[in-house]
Amino acid sequence: VVGTRGYIERIVDQINGTFERGWFDACAVMIRRLVETVIIEAFEHRGIDTKIKNAQGDFVPLSNMIDAALAEPTWNLGRNTRRALPRIKGIGDRSAHSRRFVAHLRDIEKHIDDLREVVQEFIFLAGLK
Repeated sequence: VVGTRGYIERIVDQINGTFERGWFDACAVMIRRLVETVIIEAFEHRGIDTKIKNAQGDFVPLSNMIDAALAEPTWNLGRNTRRALPRIKGIGDRSAHSRRFVAHLRDIEKHIDDLREVVQEFIFLAGLK
């Protein structure tokens, strides 16, 4: 993500910092935020961000963004990205919203390859690299 946008680089710095410190719930939430951010970047770059906004002009929840990204006809997401998006969202959701779920190292590690591929694809679609 180096050379994309400063706020994207900072999100990744925070992901790495929380991972290194063993704060895996915080890491999962930041991963979810990164995915949401790069999806928004791709829609905005293509001038189709209204597809992920509600009637008031606010961005829709991530689940709706993912549905829109998967259905978007102006790009063809890779098979791995299509499969990975719901899984990555799931770990972030559990860490953010589930009272009794506590993320562990293995919860994050099993999503690292998916995360790299998803972020790389949306950064490309957003014209950031």
